[in-house]
Amino acid sequence: MNILDRYHAMEYGPAPEARNEADAWLAARDFGKALFIDGGWKAASGGKTFDTSEPSSGKLLAKVSDASAADIDAAVAAATKALPKWSASSGYARAKVLYAIGRAMQRHQRLFAVLESIDNGKPIRESRDIDVPLAIRHFIHHAGWAQALDRDFPGHKSVGVVGQIIPWNFPLLMLAWKIAPALAAGCTVVLKPAEFTPLTAILFAEICERAGVPKGVVNIVQGGPEAGAAIVNHPGIQKIAFTGSSEVGKIIRKATAGSGKKLSLELGGKSAFIVFEDADLDSAVEGLVDGIWFNQGQVCCAGSRLLVQEGIAEALIAKVKTRMSRLRVGSPLDKNTDIGPLVDLTQLDRVKGLVAEGAKQGAVCWQPDAVLPSSGYYHLPTLATGVSPANILAQEEVFGPVLATMTFRNTEEAIELANNTRYGLAASVWSENVNLALHVAPQLKAGVVWINGTNMFDAACGFGGHRESGFGREGGREGMFEYLKAKLPLGPVIKPAVISAQPVEQVDGAAIDRTAKLFIGGKQVRPDGNYSLAVATAKGKLAGEVGFGNRKDIRDAVSAARACKGWPEATAYNRSQVLYYLAENLSGRAGEFAARLSELTGANAKAAREEVEQSIERLFLYAGLADKFEGRVHQPPARAVTLALHEPVGVVGIVAPDASPLLGLISLVAPALAMGNTVVAVPSERYPLLATDLYQVIEYSDVPAGAINIVTGRSAELAGVLAKHDDVDGLWVFADAETCAKAEAESIGNLKRVWSGNGRGLDWASDEAAGDAFLRRAVEVKNVWVPYGD
Repeated sequence: MNILDRYHAMEYGPAPEARNEADAWLAARDFGKALFIDGGWKAASGGKTFDTSEPSSGKLLAKVSDASAADIDAAVAAATKALPKWSASSGYARAKVLYAIGRAMQRHQRLFAVLESIDNGKPIRESRDIDVPLAIRHFIHHAGWAQALDRDFPGHKSVGVVGQIIPWNFPLLMLAWKIAPALAAGCTVVLKPAEFTPLTAILFAEICERAGVPKGVVNIVQGGPEAGAAIVNHPGIQKIAFTGSSEVGKIIRKATAGSGKKLSLELGGKSAFIVFEDADLDSAVEGLVDGIWFNQGQVCCAGSRLLVQEGIAEALIAKVKTRMSRLRVGSPLDKNTDIGPLVDLTQLDRVKGLVAEGAKQGAVCWQPDAVLPSSGYYHLPTLATGVSPANILAQEEVFGPVLATMTFRNTEEAIELANNTRYGLAASVWSENVNLALHVAPQLKAGVVWINGTNMFDAACGFGGHRESGFGREGGREGMFEYLKAKLPLGPVIKPAVISAQPVEQVDGAAIDRTAKLFIGGKQVRPDGNYSLAVATAKGKLAGEVGFGNRKDIRDAVSAARACKGWPEATAYNRSQVLYYLAENLSGRAGEFAARLSELTGANAKAAREEVEQSIERLFLYAGLADKFEGRVHQPPARAVTLALHEPVGVVGIVAPDASPLLGLISLVAPALAMGNTVVAVPSERYPLLATDLYQVIEYSDVPAGAINIVTGRSAELAGVLAKHDDVDGLWVFADAETCAKAEAESIGNLKRVWSGNGRGLDWASDEAAGDAFLRRAVEVKNVWVPYGD
């Protein structure tokens, strides 16, 4: 046998990671007192525990305290008590604590890694080389944000007590993603880990004791659904941060509707892995291994849909099968293991069921010829070919080591297939032509896009999605905003509209009767129901009539907004010019609009003129900011740059207030337009003629048809229609509390971003009711990772 023969005959020997330190830690700990509340360890008030087991063997690891609602009350009380002193402490003081946490974790990082692999089942290489170092990075990175808070976030303060619920796929890393920015912002925390994986959170709580975290600032409560529900519904919590399934995310969105709680959701995904014919196929295959078989595919941003150009499909699939046959499935503590067990038997059964259903629907499911370990929750890596776009494996998040494959002919088809999902978390683009890759990336409906790479993360770069992948960002500057609040100038409580059955007094005159129509797709159109609403002057006289818009009118307006491509695809400079022109043309009719304001609202001539002038000024402001509110370029500690691009949310529904009816409408519509969104606006129900008077101004201001659509009618009814419409991407509602709460609750169909005043108005004339705070709500931040070097 020659040297080459010996080389090919070599087998990997076992390379087990020592677990004696982890076992000693497990043996020394009283997990019946595992609730970390107010700086001390407590048993659950009801004495309940739950089991956590080792996925590789099914053996019991510990019986852990199961928190009840009473325990959540105690944790929230501790966090509330600690909040004033912690939030008032200097940025330097908070930075020292965050840095101390990071350094303490570094000293115990091997114990963290081994515990994570034992409790979760992920290969030790992943927990040791990725999860734990990145968790440490988050604490040290956010120490810097704590000290730079006043400089970088002027006018902002901590949101308050934060409830955080994390999943089992990245237990320690998700904890770091949540706790580090919260502490940097001055918040106090009540965090619930997943039942399957509580151990590293308990070790982290010990680290908090050693690092000098003040009592009550960090509270960690192990528990199940009862504990999670108690956190979500607790009136003493001001923000909920959740990572988990889209189904649970929708339940949380509905439960928090109308509560005024800030909410961020990082949910499921069905990420596209797009390989063009000019890609380096060997690199793409290695990226694919990382994209779908990392952590056994139990990754929300897993590249679970392989889209490959037809000309290279056969060659790439052959390479993928060869690589799959060499993946090592085995003990997570073996350093040679590529794929460990799934987290639990329920997850294994779910993955098996989805694969069987995918095959039943026509997919051809291939697995390498390998022997699985005799115990544990293992599943072989699976390649599904012949997958139709409607197949369950192409549409549902499997959360296992299963790859669904489809082919495409050209770039347009690749983009269409990639976006053919209700999710919008991540995507990966493979091409040696960077021009092509950067052409495709902005067109993908995903919060993160990796070019010639996958699963790249850093604390300095935001992560998160949209659609049913949730909203909000974690990490980076945008992640800090999730734990901060700006002081908006609140106005009075908005009272529900009172619909009067009394006829409006007619006005004698020789004027030709005119009923204002709706404004949809750049045209004035009659309402579908052919009904109209009378609009009264301040003196109770008939000022005119407007169309009584209904569900079908909203549908038509949303269709027009969705079809308008000219506005979102226009350059920021071109949008700026149009908004300037809109302001110019409104200025030319300022006297007319001031007279209308006086007639309808009863404001004196001076006040009416001031509101018109402020409206023009606000249009000027957003015209000027249209090409200045830009993204950033991050330089993570890797050979890559990350482009944090500002992209429009999409179709934004706007329900404007009665207070300051012209200025309020323009203060909402202008920032949405400036950032490239198309708008369906429901103007003031009481004073809609101010909006209908704008039609002609819009028509001769070069605004593309469909960019602005206006539907008059009952605000509460139309807000509900916009909330339920799955082609509406964002919704801004300034109405009574019941209408706001209903809009938030009914938005769960596509988990659109909803911004409501929670039944309060704003002082629309104030400087705080304009600027970056509004523009941030008008954009999605897409992080595009571009590697460089050989």
